[in-house]
Amino acid sequence: MSVYRPLLCVFRHGTAARAWRTVTTWSPVGAAFNARVHRRLDLFHQNVGLFGVPELSSAGGFELVQDRALQETQQLLEKACRCPPGAQTVEIFDKLSDSLCRVADMADFIKVAHPDPSYREAAEKTCINIGTMVERLNTNVDLCKSLKDLLDNEEMVSKLDPETRRVAELFMFDFEISGIHLDKKKRKEAVNLNVKLLDLSNQFLMSCHMPNRIEKRVLPEHIHQHFTKDGNYIQIGGLNADAPDDLVREVAYKVFLYPNENVMHILEELLSCRNKLARLVGYESYAHRALKGTMAKSPEAVMSFLQQITDKLADRTKKEFEMMREMKMKLNPRNPELMPWDHPYFSGVIRAERFNIEPSLYSPYFSLGACMEGLNALFTQLYGVSLLAEQPSVGEVWSEDVRKLAVVHETEGLLGYIYCDFFYRPDKPHQDCHFTIRGGRQLEDGQYQLPIVVLMLNLPHPTRSAPTLLSPGMMENLFHEMGHAMHSMLGRTRYQHVTGTRCVTDFAEVPSILMEYFAADYRVISQFARHYQTGQPLPQSMVARLCESKKVCGAADTQLQVFYAIMDQVYHGKPQNRSTTDIMIDMQTKYYGLPYVTNTAWQLRFSHLVGYGAKYYSYLMSRAVASMVWKQCFYKDPLNRETGERYRREMLAHGGGKEPMLMVEGMLQKRPSIEDFVNALVSDLEPDFETFIMDSES
Repeated sequence: MSVYRPLLCVFRHGTAARAWRTVTTWSPVGAAFNARVHRRLDLFHQNVGLFGVPELSSAGGFELVQDRALQETQQLLEKACRCPPGAQTVEIFDKLSDSLCRVADMADFIKVAHPDPSYREAAEKTCINIGTMVERLNTNVDLCKSLKDLLDNEEMVSKLDPETRRVAELFMFDFEISGIHLDKKKRKEAVNLNVKLLDLSNQFLMSCHMPNRIEKRVLPEHIHQHFTKDGNYIQIGGLNADAPDDLVREVAYKVFLYPNENVMHILEELLSCRNKLARLVGYESYAHRALKGTMAKSPEAVMSFLQQITDKLADRTKKEFEMMREMKMKLNPRNPELMPWDHPYFSGVIRAERFNIEPSLYSPYFSLGACMEGLNALFTQLYGVSLLAEQPSVGEVWSEDVRKLAVVHETEGLLGYIYCDFFYRPDKPHQDCHFTIRGGRQLEDGQYQLPIVVLMLNLPHPTRSAPTLLSPGMMENLFHEMGHAMHSMLGRTRYQHVTGTRCVTDFAEVPSILMEYFAADYRVISQFARHYQTGQPLPQSMVARLCESKKVCGAADTQLQVFYAIMDQVYHGKPQNRSTTDIMIDMQTKYYGLPYVTNTAWQLRFSHLVGYGAKYYSYLMSRAVASMVWKQCFYKDPLNRETGERYRREMLAHGGGKEPMLMVEGMLQKRPSIEDFVNALVSDLEPDFETFIMDSES
């Protein structure tokens, strides 16, 4: 059984919203997010512990919580092995998974998010200890036999409901990819490879974000100010892609991406171990193993998808790079050659020049509180769901500026909780992301274990004179991450193993990307976008310009994603007798269009190789599905309750408990082909002439 990351927490709520109304004070969501946080003096209130887990009022409590989960796991393991095969077998497996997940996934979040190093260290140890137990379970022959006895009995399987059967098959898949069918010697080899992969993955992830250093004297003095100084050295920790100075971007690119032999070895060892493990357990390559059960199904289908995108966009991509080259020549005639460090900057310059989309013109209309009210209104209209701010108890959150939201349905009551860790702080991960802290599942007493998630962003804090103001990109990211959260909230799966976002990667991004379409629709935006000082609504023409600007250089941006995805596929395909850099150079030449820069190794900074190994294409495929769902179902009336309910019923409710393409087929009333996916992506880049007409009339 997999401990997916990020996943689950330790305490249970099955109480309906009606009961909670008597003890909980809820307040409007907008005001809660626009207000500045004031330090609370809670001298007389008991520390309830992180997420309400009493033991986690101190870092040492992780060991207690972990030990309790391991004891419960042992009891459930014994029960599973002696239980006669039937639906109860799957229920015990899910309880076992839940017991581990609700500790491991909370620890997985705390180890990266908590500002206190002692909590981070304790959480890290817990992750390792729980992970070790999972490896043991995945190679436990007796435990596997109890499930196999069920799945091999056709009469029993025929009596299982579809979700129970799918969950049983998913648990069996976890056994198979861990080598349960191998002899004792090879099983041990599989366990050792998994342990080694965990270590290599952690090493690679840490190295991806480590800065590189260069002596000050090597760089022109006038650009020193753009980087961090460290004695006689300059530290460069990113690509500085938005810097207007060509030289700053060039230096950042060349220094940050300079090859590190040790990291190169880690990556090549990581890819080699993945291939060995996949071959050991019976797959042609790691990509074949990773893609089983996805919408794409196979590496061949993924490569066909990516090649067709390349073919369809080739002429447009070439024209867009030429457009960027002309812009660079105009701004810097002495150095007109377009290089990889120029693409993000000049595509932004062209968008801004053509459509006047300076973020500072938009941000006064997108206060954080207004955006949260907009999300609340959208969810109320689509699903009958409200977001209500709730005051966390002492010790419940890891930072004072974390907000807690109760998600309440008009008839079903309390659906779950969203903790909003939205504001920048030092040492916090810079990536916007969604963590499932606890998954939903049906409890034996008839109640439902309510899901709990965390959304993490890096927004500026409100000031005395203004609330937090979001750029259009920040607003879109907020909607995206809230799409993940509502996927978790609106599912009501019987088993936590398949709750919410615990589904295949190329489907998991569909609900979040679909929310980006809502974030770009004036009928949605007009409900909340008001100037925080004057109360004036955001002009429709500004929204139109913003939407059309995204299509400018869109082919080149898409092609860059195709290059990343193809490189990911080749790395995880059949081993090749050449270095990861040689492969990267070859793929960049064939599938990007801008030249390789000598002595750079971009792949060593590509952290997605760990979490999305062989599945980076998922963003493009999910966007294609989201585009089709938007155009066919929501475009005519994005606030239609009947459509919202149908979307919940067909796609959100099942988590990973239903085959992903069946969910898509249920929503679209047809099974899309690879060609349909490609056409959806390409059509999204077509200019909307109605928008231009409307813009000129405004």
